[in-house]
Amino acid sequence: MVDNRMEEIEKIRDQFNALPYYNAPLEATPKVDPSSLYIHNMVTAFYRRDQKVIDTAGKVILDAGCGSGYKSLTLAEANPGAKIVGIDLSEKSVEIARERLKFHGFTDAEFYVMPIENIGTLEYEFDYINCDEVLYLFSDIIKSLTLLKSVLKYDGILRTNLHSKIQRSHYYRSQRIWKKLGLMDSAPQEADYNLVREAMQSLKPGVFLKEFAWKTNKETSNEYMAMNHLFVGDKGFEIPDLFEFLRQSGLEFVGMVHGSQWDLLGLFKNWDELPIELIVKFSELSIEEQLHIHELFHSQQRLLDFWCGHPQENSQMVSVEEWTEEHWHQATVQLHPQLRTEQFKQEEIAAITQMSALPLHHYLPIDSETAPVIDSGVISILLPLIDAPCAFRDLVRRSQRLYPVDPVTGEAISPLQAAEKVKDLLIPLYEMGYVLLES
Repeated sequence: MVDNRMEEIEKIRDQFNALPYYNAPLEATPKVDPSSLYIHNMVTAFYRRDQKVIDTAGKVILDAGCGSGYKSLTLAEANPGAKIVGIDLSEKSVEIARERLKFHGFTDAEFYVMPIENIGTLEYEFDYINCDEVLYLFSDIIKSLTLLKSVLKYDGILRTNLHSKIQRSHYYRSQRIWKKLGLMDSAPQEADYNLVREAMQSLKPGVFLKEFAWKTNKETSNEYMAMNHLFVGDKGFEIPDLFEFLRQSGLEFVGMVHGSQWDLLGLFKNWDELPIELIVKFSELSIEEQLHIHELFHSQQRLLDFWCGHPQENSQMVSVEEWTEEHWHQATVQLHPQLRTEQFKQEEIAAITQMSALPLHHYLPIDSETAPVIDSGVISILLPLIDAPCAFRDLVRRSQRLYPVDPVTGEAISPLQAAEKVKDLLIPLYEMGYVLLES
């Protein structure tokens, strides 16, 4: 077993030494991709679990399987003041990662060539671990999760993912072909890529594998073939596998990274018109069962991408949906950090002065099918949030000052009416992840 694992490690190392991943130019920056920054911002994950907004300064982040460091750079950009530690099997990848972070001015970063089995030699406990596009390569998923858990702080969060067995089924069929022909006995060489390329292009139109696994020009590139058709060590899983791995490793599920893409009822045109018996059955399902049915209906996600952590036995969180008036009276409101930019501030001011609408999706494209557009009246009430968090009651008073009279009745707006108006503004933005509420 040990020899087999060492052989597997060597094959994976050779593959990524030959073709480091993510193959982005050194000067490429994640600043142009706010949705990626949103996912990699620790605030997003910790708020999902704890409904508290953390400060990223001083936190220590592990990028386990950092590759050529592009995700490490994204983590550094998304989490100001955090220390980045990266590990990877590939010497070539780690060399590029070091150079990448230095090129972009991040000096508080360390990178090591090591397998995950040696992770205990690092002299850190981590606030956050990013193990992206790696876990599915391990022969023993439970052991790997347990190792990551051992260096995760009690209140830390681990983000990792598995390849979808259903969504990637055609690539697994392709890999079986090339394994049988001996092309995956070692790291793919240029001759192997050429053989696959010529074989796939020579298939007749309508052949299933060509229709589903060779659809665009990018699929002819060596990098694409290496990550799909000739991916050494690649394996696929379903949602029940994910939850069983968590149970066996003693980790607690926090949520899917792209949560809105996993809304079961959102798959239906008008879910409230479904037979009541079906709605009741759906509501009685566990989170695991709901996610698995969603996967069986609509396996569009290549990755089963999720957050998890140590079980939080003493959590006192009360969801916003259950807040009382006292919770609201004590609440603090803030924009997600990825929205608090000078550009967005200027756009807000322009929208107010021009009495125009502002499409939030342009500035932070969170994975929601409903792209929120807020009008100048809403923007004027929420404008102080661009500079700092605000007390809910201060936003209520601001709303009363800006809009003191009911436009229908002509009567003065009461504090209670103003509070309800601000709630109505905030709750949709909170549900979509643009606004963070604490009490």
